[in-house]
Amino acid sequence: MSRPDWTRLRGGDQRGLKEARLQAHHALQWLARAARACVPPQADDGHTNLGWSDALPGFASHPFKDGAWLGLRIPDLTLALHGGGDAADARIFPLDGRTDAQAGRWLRDELAARGLDADALAAPAPYEIPDHAVAHGAPYALAGMADSLAELAAWFGNAALSLGFIRNGMLARNLAASPLRCWPHHFDLASLIALPAANGADASASVGAGLSPGDEYYDEPYFYVSVYPEPDARMLPTLPMLGHWHDRDFIAAVATAQKIVAAQDRQAATEEFLKVAIDHAIAVLS
Repeated sequence: MSRPDWTRLRGGDQRGLKEARLQAHHALQWLARAARACVPPQADDGHTNLGWSDALPGFASHPFKDGAWLGLRIPDLTLALHGGGDAADARIFPLDGRTDAQAGRWLRDELAARGLDADALAAPAPYEIPDHAVAHGAPYALAGMADSLAELAAWFGNAALSLGFIRNGMLARNLAASPLRCWPHHFDLASLIALPAANGADASASVGAGLSPGDEYYDEPYFYVSVYPEPDARMLPTLPMLGHWHDRDFIAAVATAQKIVAAQDRQAATEEFLKVAIDHAIAVLS
C-alpha cells in the first residue's frame, strides 16, 4: 500500500508564516497549561507534550484524569475540549478576536464543570516562549492569515507523515525511537533516537529528528537532525544538497523550507535528507 503524499506547500509570505507561528505558539500554551493542571505529572514534564492529529488538524494533549483532552486546531486557532468520545462532542472556543484572559475564563469554567482542578491553570510555565502582543492582553487576530495558518498546518502534517515513516525505519533497525511529540516550549515535532552504549560510547548519546516551524536561528520552517553529545564540527560528513550542518549553539543537520520548496520532489528529497543525516549522526556518535 502506497503512503499518502504531502499536502501541497505554497512557499512565500515568510512574514505571514512567522505571524501565524507566533500566534499558534501562544495558543498552544493553553494545552500545556491544561496538561499541567489535569494530566498526571511526569518527572521530565512529558505530561505536557502533545501529539499531532490529522483529524483536527492540529495538536492534542494527553488525556486528562477524566479521559477528556484538549486540542488546538491550527488552521483557525480554535481550542477544542473533547470529552473522550468522537470529535462531534467537542466544546470549542475560537481564539480569533479574543484574548488569553477570555480563553482562560472559558477553559476554567469547562474544567470546573468536569470536576477538574481549574485553579491550576494559573500556574506559571517553567519556560519562556517568544514574545507576542497576545501575551500582553492583545486579542488573537487572524484577519488575512488563513493561507499562512493553512501553510503552518501543512508543514506539521507533512512532518508527521515523513517523520513517522523515518521512525518506523529506525524501529525496524531495533533503534529506540520515541513517538513523535511536540514540546510546547520549543513548538517542534520530533522523535528522539536513543543510541545503545557500546564500545565506550556515551550512554546518553542520542539523535533527534524533527521539524521546527521557525525560531531565532531560521525564520522559516526547517527539518533537523540533531546530534548529542556535540561532535567536532570539522569531522562532520557531507550531507545531501538539501541540507547543511548548523553549528551555532548546537550541532544539527538542517534542511530549510526555502530549499525544500525548491526541490522537484519535496517529500522524497526531505525523507532522503532525513535518512542520510540520521545515518551520519549515528556514525559520528558510534
